[in-house]
Amino acid sequence: MIDATIGLPLGEIALRLGLALVLGAALGLERTLAGKTAGMRTYTLVSLGSALFVLVSQLVAEQYLAEGLRTFDPLRVASQVVVGVGFLGAGLIIFQGNKLRGLTTAAGLWVAAGLGMAVGFGLYGVALLVTALTLATFTLLWQVENYLDRRLASPFEREKPAPKAKSSS
Repeated sequence: MIDATIGLPLGEIALRLGLALVLGAALGLERTLAGKTAGMRTYTLVSLGSALFVLVSQLVAEQYLAEGLRTFDPLRVASQVVVGVGFLGAGLIIFQGNKLRGLTTAAGLWVAAGLGMAVGFGLYGVALLVTALTLATFTLLWQVENYLDRRLASPFEREKPAPKAKSSS
C-alpha cells in the first residue's frame, strides 16, 4: 500500500490539482467562447487528469525509493499521458469537405495535458506562463489569422455573390 504522506503534504497535493483544474478551465473557457466542441470541461479534465497521473507517479516513485528500489522512473507515466492525449486529439480532427477542422482544439488539449503535468510536478511558474501563452495563441493569433484571411483573400473570395434561386421551368 502506498503511503500518500511520504512525499508531499496534502495541502501541496491540493494546490497542484486545484491549479491544474483552474488553468485547464481557463483554456477551455476560451475554446467554449470560440464555439469549439472541446470546451471547459474537456480541457479541465485533461489538465486535472494529467496532474493526477504525475502526482501518482511521483508519490509511488517516492514510496519505492524509500523502500530501496532505485529503478523506478515517474517520467514513464508522464510520457504515456502524452500518448493518451494524442489519441484524444486525433478524435477531434476531422475533414469537412476539403477543410481540416479541430486541429487547434486538439493541439490545445495537448497543451492542457502538459499544463497538468507541469502542475503535477510542482512547476507552477511554467504552468502559469504556458497558460498565458496558450490563451494569447488562441485569442490574439486567431485575430491575426482572421485579418490575414481577409487581406489575402482574392477578390472572388471576398465578394461571393449570393446563389441564384433556381427557376422552375
